[in-house]
Amino acid sequence: MSKSHLTNDFKPPMINGVTASKVFLPQLDQQPHSIFEYLCHHFPHIEAIEWRQRFNDGLILDAVGNILNVKSSYEATQHIYYYRFLENEIHVPFQEKILFENTDLMVVDKPHFLTMSPTGQYVQETLLVRLKQKTNNPDLTPIHRLDRETAGVVLFSKRPATRAAYQQLFAERKVQKIYYAIAPYRADLNFPIEVALRMEKGEPFYTMQVCSGPANSSTRIELVKHDQQWALYKLSPLTGKQHQLRVHLNSLNIPIKNDSFYPAVVHQASHDFSAPLQLLAKEIYFTDPLNNESMHFCSDLVLTL
Repeated sequence: MSKSHLTNDFKPPMINGVTASKVFLPQLDQQPHSIFEYLCHHFPHIEAIEWRQRFNDGLILDAVGNILNVKSSYEATQHIYYYRFLENEIHVPFQEKILFENTDLMVVDKPHFLTMSPTGQYVQETLLVRLKQKTNNPDLTPIHRLDRETAGVVLFSKRPATRAAYQQLFAERKVQKIYYAIAPYRADLNFPIEVALRMEKGEPFYTMQVCSGPANSSTRIELVKHDQQWALYKLSPLTGKQHQLRVHLNSLNIPIKNDSFYPAVVHQASHDFSAPLQLLAKEIYFTDPLNNESMHFCSDLVLTL
């Protein structure tokens, strides 16, 4: 690679819905002999055998798109690209549905168990990669997120030029969302209830916990219907903290049905799809920042007692 590569406008192609990740090769006191050696050291959670396989499969490119190999020398202040694939990825047997799209926006009904974006043990079996494959649009990007366990309506940006306008809606809390959940019925609770709590990162790191101090999360909870054991609740979050609805219902001693994190973490087999979390992002409202039009989208999915 030469210094001229720094000004090159090469954009790696999308492969099977996966866009390439970009890595900068810094100037180091002790410079690695090869790019392969650097990647193994820089990403210790990825085994060397996996990096070797990516090189062998032609999935590591230099800044102008040349395929690199395990012997390619390390040259500082350059960029490289790599693609991520998993050899044995668990198939998620539920399908997403595109509810609406125009030039700038795509609205999707996400099923339970489908992770939003590539992470950990999921790449191809993520909503983003599935949609990129379906639409052949490498610029597709989620504007907000839902947990892997949660189903329902989620918005995607189709064009970088207008993405910030939609992201700003969420930053300024100008988007209204309505969720539904099934959780235990408690006759001693009088609804509606507004729960306001301070939430911070918990232990394990992927959970949240309730802490003392000023509230930073708020949800209005209404009772829709119930039987002797379970109830359907309508949830209107006023803030958007991670796992907010799950933590808020658990704080009332009515944890959401099939919640594997609250009140306690219960590890489930990654191929077990028998008990989806009974939480659904049902509706979303906002005023489109580009044309000032009122937008309202509703999931086709339904939770039943």
